[in-house]
Amino acid sequence: MDLRYTEAEQQFRKELREWLAEALPTLPPKPAPDDWPARRAYDTGWQRMLHDAGYAGINWPKEYGGRGATLTEQLIYLEETTLAGAPYIGVNFVGLLHCGPTIMAEGTDEQKREHLPRILRGEEVWCQGFSEPGAGSDLASLSCRAVRDGDEYVITGQKIWTSFAQVADYCELLVRTDPGSKHRGITWLICPMDTPGIEIREIRTIVGSSEFSEVFFDGARVPVANRVGEENDGWRVAMVTFSFERGTGFISDLVETNRMISELAALARKVTRRSATAWDDVAIRREIGHLQAEMDALWAMTKRNLAQAERHGIPGPASSVVKVYYSELFQRLTDLAMRVLDRASLSRDDLGGLPSGVFVEERLRSTSFTIAAGTSQIQRNIIAERILGLPKG
Repeated sequence: MDLRYTEAEQQFRKELREWLAEALPTLPPKPAPDDWPARRAYDTGWQRMLHDAGYAGINWPKEYGGRGATLTEQLIYLEETTLAGAPYIGVNFVGLLHCGPTIMAEGTDEQKREHLPRILRGEEVWCQGFSEPGAGSDLASLSCRAVRDGDEYVITGQKIWTSFAQVADYCELLVRTDPGSKHRGITWLICPMDTPGIEIREIRTIVGSSEFSEVFFDGARVPVANRVGEENDGWRVAMVTFSFERGTGFISDLVETNRMISELAALARKVTRRSATAWDDVAIRREIGHLQAEMDALWAMTKRNLAQAERHGIPGPASSVVKVYYSELFQRLTDLAMRVLDRASLSRDDLGGLPSGVFVEERLRSTSFTIAAGTSQIQRNIIAERILGLPKG
């Protein structure tokens, strides 16, 4: 493993910076958070610009429209686009980071030809139908039922916390196909979201956003040809999806968090307390320094995981270490920001000329980090069993 960048990778970074400098000023204004048709158009429009410039799915095979680049170049891409303030992946998140890689690893040739190029061009938006009201962290207990009827599955049940369901064309859907088994009774399906029998209800989050939905299935029929992997083998396929989610899906978040630490240090220099600033408090400075050191270590670990993925094709269970460490570090970062802001942390608006509102909103948003994409308890079980080799308790 070599964590240093090669000359070719440095050249890739330089060319990407130059393209971003030209492309970003041409973007239209960002749409309102609740205007979902406009948000889809904005996010997929940016995705099309990336595709036309050769930066969409840079590590995907060229036969599917990708660049065929290395995972290290993908890391560079995510680092540079985040630092440049480029649009977030947005509604393309599930398709590009979960479904696309999963279909590449487990899908049929026909599924690859049909979906992968369209995901890269921004012509298909996907959502994830995994969690249920009674099966979140204990995903193997899911009960959304699919009964085979000839060449179709008939689906009945409910999903929850389904990101971008209101604008999605397809859902990566886990269903129960064998009620007599637990892990071995699950199947992974490609579900068109315009299928009759599907109802979507948006959920309002603590920060007022509505990217999550409840999705209800009442006799929705999905062709058997839309199955990824074998029937009742969906748990193994889902583990492939989770490996990508926890391995490469947090890189932009890490870059953004690194920037937030610098912004918190700058904020601490401005917040006054009697005759001094928050920065004059040695305990505050020590905590910020520790957070930065931990982020440096986490970034090195992420690069190590990518090096492992380049050798084996799929990120390993070490990606769970990144997930649990990052999510808890981010909560500590925003907790510290609230203490630095003191009374200003009671308002979501910027106060006294300070950029306080974004830290307050991130503190509220961070409460979900140790739950979403697998709770910290589940991640620690994975680390204990698959990395440390400890017996199941």
